Amino acid sequence: MRERKMDLDNRATHGLHTVKEEDVEGDIENDAKGILNSYNGAYSTEPLLVKRRNTTSQTAIVGANISLIESLDYEIAENELFKQDRRSRKKVQIFQYILLKWAFALLIGLFTGLVGFLNNIAVENISGFKLLLTNKLMRKQQYYKAFAAFAGCNMVLAAAAAALCAFIAPAAAGSGIPEVKAYLNGIDAHSILAPGTLFVKIFASILGVSAGFVVGKEGPMVHTGACIASLLGQGGSRKYHLTWTWLRYFKNDRQRRDLITCGAAAGVAAAFRAPVGGVLFALEEAASWWRSALLWRTFFTTAVVAIVLRAFMEFCATGKCGLFGKGGLIMYDVSSEKVQYSGPDVLAVILLGIIGGIFGSLYNYLVDKVLRTYSIINEKSAAFKISLVIAIALLTSCCSYGLPWFGRCIPCPTHITVSCPNTDESGNYKSFQCPPGYYNDIASLFLSTNDDAIRNLFSASTKKEFRISTLFLFFSAVYCLGIVTYGIAIPSGLFIPVILAGACYGRLVGRLFRSISNLDTGLFALLGAASFLGGTMRMTVSLCVILLELTNDLLLLPLVMLVLLISKTVADNFNKGVYDQIVKLKGLPYMEAHAEPYMRHLVARDVVSSPLVTFLGIEKVGNILHALRTTGHNGFPVIDEPPFSDAPELCGLVLRSHLLVLLKGKNFSRERIPAGQEILRRFAVFDLAKAGSGKGVKLEDLDIEEEEMEMYADLHPITNASPHTVVETMSLAKAAILFRQIDLRHMCVVPISQGRPPIVGILTRHDFMPEHILGLYPHIKPHK
Repeated sequence: MRERKMDLDNRATHGLHTVKEEDVEGDIENDAKGILNSYNGAYSTEPLLVKRRNTTSQTAIVGANISLIESLDYEIAENELFKQDRRSRKKVQIFQYILLKWAFALLIGLFTGLVGFLNNIAVENISGFKLLLTNKLMRKQQYYKAFAAFAGCNMVLAAAAAALCAFIAPAAAGSGIPEVKAYLNGIDAHSILAPGTLFVKIFASILGVSAGFVVGKEGPMVHTGACIASLLGQGGSRKYHLTWTWLRYFKNDRQRRDLITCGAAAGVAAAFRAPVGGVLFALEEAASWWRSALLWRTFFTTAVVAIVLRAFMEFCATGKCGLFGKGGLIMYDVSSEKVQYSGPDVLAVILLGIIGGIFGSLYNYLVDKVLRTYSIINEKSAAFKISLVIAIALLTSCCSYGLPWFGRCIPCPTHITVSCPNTDESGNYKSFQCPPGYYNDIASLFLSTNDDAIRNLFSASTKKEFRISTLFLFFSAVYCLGIVTYGIAIPSGLFIPVILAGACYGRLVGRLFRSISNLDTGLFALLGAASFLGGTMRMTVSLCVILLELTNDLLLLPLVMLVLLISKTVADNFNKGVYDQIVKLKGLPYMEAHAEPYMRHLVARDVVSSPLVTFLGIEKVGNILHALRTTGHNGFPVIDEPPFSDAPELCGLVLRSHLLVLLKGKNFSRERIPAGQEILRRFAVFDLAKAGSGKGVKLEDLDIEEEEMEMYADLHPITNASPHTVVETMSLAKAAILFRQIDLRHMCVVPISQGRPPIVGILTRHDFMPEHILGLYPHIKPHK
């Protein structure tokens, strides 16, 4: 039996079969364990698959009712209840809705900016305390105690971060950007935006970055912003008595999607202090669907983040934030260096772009292999997850403390205005084991926070501050540590490791081209970081703007654009971007913006199955309940037959959740007659709205008596009368692009000729997945 990719839609194109519990109970339990393991901070080594097998004489779709991954209903169900609500909506209610949308955007910006500031201040103070303690012991020549204190602090912080992820919210591990990207594509994976995930993401990210790992807080901040937006967009909570009428407007996936897009943009703005870059990141990388009205709200949200950060930075400039520096919206200011470049400089930049593309694609390949290896360890137990994190923390500590011993003491420059060697937790000149008047350049990079190390590499007018051998050693260590660190059970961003490694080899190229180039080595470091980002992330516009906002150097724009385009072009010849690889590795059924070439040779009817599970417009309650119990489908076609129509015709599509609400309300009749206006008085459109945190009416909540099973329910008032349909002969490639562009969950396939049943089948996300199509047609070659 062929294997098929799992999606809770499990389209309503399978027959309505009787499933015997004793035949499938064991497999359901095993499949559920495998699915849970794939999301408990681990990465599945294969896409999430579900077996289709025979049970007695029937076919059971094992997993149809236990999958933790389902699609989101971004399409508005235009049923009679919805139309009635639109007709009765007053101007004051429309004003309330508009006002609330902008108020939520304001709150998302405020809370995300606040979390971003607290994240920065906590990391700086915890890391600063750890580094000051280490430096103090080093000055006393208590080298073993210094290492014990340094490594001990790192391992304790790492263990605490891992424990939070392992025991409270496994979904908080990793970057979070792939999960947010998948959600905005229409995939609702288990717990990725839950309140517990938000809590763990904030505190475990602080602990993980403070532990000295080669990770960043930028990816987790995107996830944090999305979680904040999701929490605000739940549409109220009955549990906490937040059931205002205003909040009900947001009880649907479409409105939450827009809020989460704003949250993702706010996360980038808070992490990089790059408000415009945040908007472009959401547009280019995160969101699968966009419109001009959303652009305005996203821009407003990131502007609020920038104002919040600026206000707190001004407050901290007075010295009231402990070891936190003066800060500002420019993290690595290189604008003081004059930018003049000629032909040799452009050649050097082209070389950087090629190097970045090669190193970036290799980085993605190795990260993929490491994640597959870690998934085997992470699936064992929480103890294995924590042990792996502690082992990587010890390895990182040994490298950070041990490698500077291979450096030699360099005399302090005489022309500088800062102290040398530095006596505080940051700075370009760390003494380590050197006597007064000397500094250790390797220690200046390793025994600093990641932000300070980047600032040191970007520093201008310091051509010989770091030796070539130091840059090569630091690049090798950071490149390898970044690969082996990503995938452990802590929140970990990829931006900072990539910027660190790229800045290092960029500065190295600047040293090698010093005789023929006019560019400062600090600017070469910036271009190197851009090339490596382009080679791994495969973004261009958003990265370009983020880097310019980070460094405050608009004159370098042409070179940054050139190096990003070259590195992305080179890397695309080898593999996909790192986030796309992780989405695939997690088994998330992501819909690409383009159709695969082999889809042009297939039509829509080629990938649907039969017989269909359909309902009549006025259906017997027992039939509805039987279908809900024996299938996991989320959409059912509704068909009218004579005498209610001249010929069988498609009325629309009814959702599973709406059927459950209707059955719970028990609006039944003993005769097969339309319900009329009575159902419009008994139900409101908000009764069909999606409940917060996925808690709605469940099948086990129904209490249908035996005599009610023979009664009838009118489905017309809750049926979406305008579903998106395509003819059966439409190219599968065209159908896939249409499905993705308008963010559908169900697409009805109708016949091209008269005299046949009014619907051929239903296409869902599952039907466009390569695993499904190539399983049906194994002779197709996917790469042609």
